[in-house]
Amino acid sequence: MDNDVSAGSTTSTLGQLALGLTLLAFGLGHTGAIDNVGAADASSLATWVGGVALFVCGVLALRAGDGRTGTAFAGLGAFWFTWGSAAGTDVSAAAGGLFLLLFALLALTLTASAGGSGLLGQGVYGLLFLSLLLLGIGTFADMSALGKTAAGSPPWRASRPGTARRRRSPAGRRSPDAAHAAARPPRASGRKQDR
Repeated sequence: MDNDVSAGSTTSTLGQLALGLTLLAFGLGHTGAIDNVGAADASSLATWVGGVALFVCGVLALRAGDGRTGTAFAGLGAFWFTWGSAAGTDVSAAAGGLFLLLFALLALTLTASAGGSGLLGQGVYGLLFLSLLLLGIGTFADMSALGKTAAGSPPWRASRPGTARRRRSPAGRRSPDAAHAAARPPRASGRKQDR
């Protein structure tokens, strides 16, 4: 009996399972298909299964001589580890969007290079590219500077606090911004109400 088993098939199978579990948890979290489960709930699975295990599978596949699988798993392992570690932290929308778009480029590269591995492998990487691209664009669209730019004021003016234009009341006096008015507590009338 031959005990020399190729490490490539074992790491490929384990890596595909780790990637599949992580993508399933990530997708279910972002779509909201299950009540009270969000994308942040998948962060521990993404950190350890999608990050560490996938990165180790990538290193083992590179060591076995499988450059395409090793690069894919190591790159995606770095993505999932970083995404899972950063979940719940306060990151700017620009940094989050750029992070997603950069790894969307990795997924696009993996899609193009997976031509010889079959339609399933190419489809997985292609759908990962599409989801990361749309999430990145959505993150950029949620930036307040983009919303203010679309409203008409220049982005350099909208991004500085205190430089937004105030609306004028019909009498010609300046009225407070809606943000300042909403932040003010309601005034007490000073009289007690009788019941």
